Amino acid sequence: MLQDKVALVTGSTSGIGLAVAEAFAASGCHLMLNGFGDSDDIEKLRQRLASTYAIKVCYSAADVSSPDEIAGMLHDAQEQLGGIDILVNNAGVQHVAPVTEFPQAQWDRIIAINLSSAFHTIQGALPGMLKKGWGRIINVASIHGFVASPYKSAYVAAKHGVLGLTKTVALEVAKSGVTCNAICPGYVMTPLVQNQLADTARARGITEQQVMDEVLLGTQPTGRFTDATDIAAMAVFLCGPASGNVTGSVQVMDGGYSAG
Repeated sequence: MLQDKVALVTGSTSGIGLAVAEAFAASGCHLMLNGFGDSDDIEKLRQRLASTYAIKVCYSAADVSSPDEIAGMLHDAQEQLGGIDILVNNAGVQHVAPVTEFPQAQWDRIIAINLSSAFHTIQGALPGMLKKGWGRIINVASIHGFVASPYKSAYVAAKHGVLGLTKTVALEVAKSGVTCNAICPGYVMTPLVQNQLADTARARGITEQQVMDEVLLGTQPTGRFTDATDIAAMAVFLCGPASGNVTGSVQVMDGGYSAG
């Protein structure tokens, strides 16, 4: 069913986004990659995916905090790949600090990338999906869309907003053949999480190892991180025939974090 569909995955040059992009490539989708990184490494990635899976793979360096750059990325996807069938909003950033010390610029940046970018990509991609009568929108949120965590005011606020956006879009397009769902992972050992260990340790006055054992894995009853490939498999499922009537849902993959 996904053969020759076109998938745009934001933040897909590493971490969860890369795992999602590869899973769609393995399902026969053409890809628009997006994200930051070394240009040579990204080109090698693009070539590897294209040759391994015999698909078209394009890349956009769009900064998704910019509505204009998002519009340019969507235009490129239309010109190079014929439009977007599957949109995965995955790009995200983090900053850890007490709310009284949280830099205003970091608040604005996190809200722009983690929340507003999803609105702008959906608004731009949705008309083409509606015209085709088929589309899949997946917003990679977080367990922090349900529960808060100290020192992450902007991230928690953004992820709560992503869930509200997901449900609203799903209701608006419920009879159109387009679905909109969210995936809420618990902690996944990605560069985003790795890079916040030192800041979290500093904010809480504990060691980085304590952050790993008590703050991260300590919240997940399974005692292990969620795997990026499992999140990717869920994303593919949400685009397949068995999920045609799944919309407005929040798929929690948190090792039992939210069950307690």
